Amino acid sequence: MAVNIKMWGKALQTIPRVSKEEWTRLDVISKWLISTRSGVLIMTAISAILGGLFAFADGTFNTVNFVVAFLGLVLAHAANNLLNDWTDHRRGVDKDNYFRAQYGPQVIEHGLMTGKEFAVYLLVTLLLAIAAGTYLAITGPITTLYLGLAGLFFLLFYTWPLKYIGLGEPTVVLVWGPLMIGGTYFVTSGFVWSWDVAWISAVYAIGPTSVIFGKHIDKLKEDRKKKIFTLPVILGETISRYTVLVLWIGQYAAFTWLVFAKALTWPVLVIFLALPYLWKKGRPFLKKRPETKPDNYEAEAWPLYFVRYAFEYNKRFSLLFLLGVILHVVLMKVAGS
Repeated sequence: MAVNIKMWGKALQTIPRVSKEEWTRLDVISKWLISTRSGVLIMTAISAILGGLFAFADGTFNTVNFVVAFLGLVLAHAANNLLNDWTDHRRGVDKDNYFRAQYGPQVIEHGLMTGKEFAVYLLVTLLLAIAAGTYLAITGPITTLYLGLAGLFFLLFYTWPLKYIGLGEPTVVLVWGPLMIGGTYFVTSGFVWSWDVAWISAVYAIGPTSVIFGKHIDKLKEDRKKKIFTLPVILGETISRYTVLVLWIGQYAAFTWLVFAKALTWPVLVIFLALPYLWKKGRPFLKKRPETKPDNYEAEAWPLYFVRYAFEYNKRFSLLFLLGVILHVVLMKVAGS
C-alpha cells in the first residue's frame, strides 16, 4: 500500500473527511493520523516544547527525557481521542448522526474500522504512551510517578464521567498546563518542580480550554439531549460564548502581570500581535450560533463553528507565545553569559 505523504500533511492540519473506498486505500500512518484527529495534537506538542524551553532557560536540559516526554504526551493525547470515540460509541452517544459524527470520520462509528482493528490502534497508542511514562517514572523520583498517574487518570476518565459532570473543561486547564508543561519541565530540568512554570502553564492552558469550550457550545443542544452536562450545557450558550472572550482577554492580562512579576521577560509580550486576530475570530462569539450553515461559511467545516474560530485563534496565540518564550530563552542566556 502506497504511503500517502499528502494525506499525512492534511491530517496534521485538519480533520479530513474520507469515504470508505478512500479509507481502504490509505496507509496505516494516514489511518492513525485521521483516527486520532492529529490536527489538534499541535496543542499538546506546543505544551511539551514550552516545558522544555523553560527548562533550557533555567540552565538544565535532559535531551532524552524531553524527547520521551514529548512523544509520551502526544501519544497520550492521541490515545485519549481514540478512547473518547470508543467510549461514546459503546455508550451509544454517536448514534443517530450525533454532532461529533458529522464533522469528520468517527472511524468505529462509521464502520471504517472493525472493533478489533480499532482496539489495536487504541492499545498500541496507549501502551506506547504508558511506556514513555514508565521510563520517566523509573528513572526519576516518586513525584514523576504521581504526575504520570494523574495524567493517566485524566486520560482514562475525561470522556466519562468527568465530561458528563462539568469537569471536562477544568481538566483541560490542569492537563494542558501544570501536567504537560510543568511535567515536561520537571523531567527535563533534572526533576526540579517550578511553581513559576506551573502558574505560567495554567495561564497558557486557558487557550486549549477555550477550544474545548467552543466545541461544547457547538454541540450544546445535542449534549443536553444526551444528558452530557459539559460546562456550556450548565452555563447556557450566551454565558459560555462570553466566557470564551473573557478567557482570551484574561490571558493577556495574566501574562502581562507575570512579566511585571518577573516570572517571564518582556519578549513574551509579542502575544499582543494576536489582538487583531482575537477581534476577527472573537466577533462570532458575540452572536448566537446559527442554526444552519451561513452562506459565506465553508461547507467542509460545518457543523463546526465556534470551535473552529477558537482553534484558529488559539493556534495563532500559541505560536506567538512560543515565539515569545524562545526570545525569552535567548534573553536569559545572553543575560547569563
